[in-house]
Amino acid sequence: MAWTRRYDDAEPQRVNRWLAQSGVCSRREAEDLIGRGLVFIDGARIDDVGRKIEPGQTLVLNDAAQDELLSSLTVVLNKPVGVVSSQPEGEQIPAVRLLTAQALRGESPTIPDRNTRLAPLGRLDQDSHGLLVLSEDGVLAKALIGPNSPLDKEYLVRVTGPITAQKLGKLRHGLALDGRQLKPAKVTLAGDQRLRFVLMEGRNRQIRRMCELVDLAVTDLFRLRIGPLRLGDLPEGRWRVLNPDERRAMLAAKARA
Repeated sequence: MAWTRRYDDAEPQRVNRWLAQSGVCSRREAEDLIGRGLVFIDGARIDDVGRKIEPGQTLVLNDAAQDELLSSLTVVLNKPVGVVSSQPEGEQIPAVRLLTAQALRGESPTIPDRNTRLAPLGRLDQDSHGLLVLSEDGVLAKALIGPNSPLDKEYLVRVTGPITAQKLGKLRHGLALDGRQLKPAKVTLAGDQRLRFVLMEGRNRQIRRMCELVDLAVTDLFRLRIGPLRLGDLPEGRWRVLNPDERRAMLAAKARA
């Protein structure tokens, strides 16, 4: 079905910018669609990539454009402990091996096989579990793991060792890894020996290493959210296809940053 929306902002705006802010696609994707004559305003095809849409006008992406934007497969997996996000070593089990028809929740246009290239958008180490996004969508990858990605990531972490106000202060702001200062983090108590971390970056085994620096040992690490995308009630070891609204929400968050 063609994507249709009325533009109601007070001032005119470039079509490519508005589509990016609406989470429909990136600016570059919008320019490509315009250049191929797949974008219409009030029923008339537009060909100028710099075209602005006026208040009250209606923009339509035809069926071909909509199908193209949704053609890249992106899946949401509740990764169990013991499974690696990407390339396995030795006897390790890669996450893509869990993407079977039996483990699918809902429907998928295809079941990934050995020829399907799905990259993890934000790795989750072998000893951690929870939300893992695997995708062949390059635009979405830039939004989630690009160097300027604005999407935060939320984790529930169980630790051993005394949790003090001083340690929480250091975890929030004051630690460095590999000689570089970490970005400020939101770290709060979430129950007995449990912490909630919200990070704006994803260095290698970052939370575990942060905790080690304040004499806490991580015994369980669970990721439940990336930006507006939540794991929800997806059972462990099961997967589903990312829906168009979720993709739009993540691209829109990137465009607003």
